[in-house]
Amino acid sequence: MLLVGTVAFAQESQRGKDKNPVLHEVSNKEVVQSVYPDAVKVEKVNDYWYRIVNDKNKTIGFAMSSAPYCKDIKGYNDLTPVMILVDKNKTIKKVALLSNWETQRFVAKLEKKGFFELWVGKTLKDAKTVEVDAHTGATYTAEAVSKNVEFLLNTAVKKLPRN
Repeated sequence: MLLVGTVAFAQESQRGKDKNPVLHEVSNKEVVQSVYPDAVKVEKVNDYWYRIVNDKNKTIGFAMSSAPYCKDIKGYNDLTPVMILVDKNKTIKKVALLSNWETQRFVAKLEKKGFFELWVGKTLKDAKTVEVDAHTGATYTAEAVSKNVEFLLNTAVKKLPRN
């Protein structure tokens, strides 16, 4: 606990350096196509889920986003919405940070340490058991992303789409 507090204090003390944070725009289409290159359309299924479709109108996967729901979860600078992509068996293929105001060097630290990969390859049920450690130098960002993922895993899974 002391380590997390010390890391959080160190990151907090550097907050003043980002007095003018910059929006890092992330294309939802690029996120989807990074996992499903043959995706041509994303259709809303229900409040949380989107069906990913190929050019033959065949479902090739699913996505869910925390963007409209987690407006109270903030990272280092502001909101940290995520998209979770799953295959038709509901196994996680990718967890991606969407458009955000986070300091990119903190996001890069998380990527380098495999933070976003913690959930990949797990079923939605098994992903709920992932334990996230404090990530030195990116504590606020990691905690906020984790809370967004946790929200989706606890809420969206109650309305799973059919294949």
